[in-house]
Amino acid sequence: MATAIAPETQVVAPETQGLGLKDAPPAAPPISVTEKAASEVKRHIADMQASGQIEAGGKLYLRVRVQGGGCSGFQNKLDLDAKYDEKTDHKLEFHGIEVVVDKRSMLYLSGAVVDFHDDLNKRGFTISNPSAKSTCGCGSSYSM
Repeated sequence: MATAIAPETQVVAPETQGLGLKDAPPAAPPISVTEKAASEVKRHIADMQASGQIEAGGKLYLRVRVQGGGCSGFQNKLDLDAKYDEKTDHKLEFHGIEVVVDKRSMLYLSGAVVDFHDDLNKRGFTISNPSAKSTCGCGSSYSM
């Protein structure tokens, strides 16, 4: 004799339970900053404080943005900025530094990584952007 299940009763497989939005793993940040790049930003901020360019305790953010220009159409820019506008900027934190990205630039930077190189052939900050389709010969601009 078969047992009938009432229509209002639902049977849920154990492996699918708990997969609601509240249980979902946190999404990866849209951009990331390596520990080496964060250390270099901290060093720059400390040098600026020591030389009196900014007040002790003054807050500076690493601003990452995309602007039009260059041979291929888009260029990345990194700046130290004292301004953060919660209406127009996203704020993220990596390795003890706060990073701000305006909402328009965030559209172009999905998956980008800010790094710092201190090698014999290369010194400085780089932004590798997996969304870039091609780069110019000098590597300072890219197309989407």
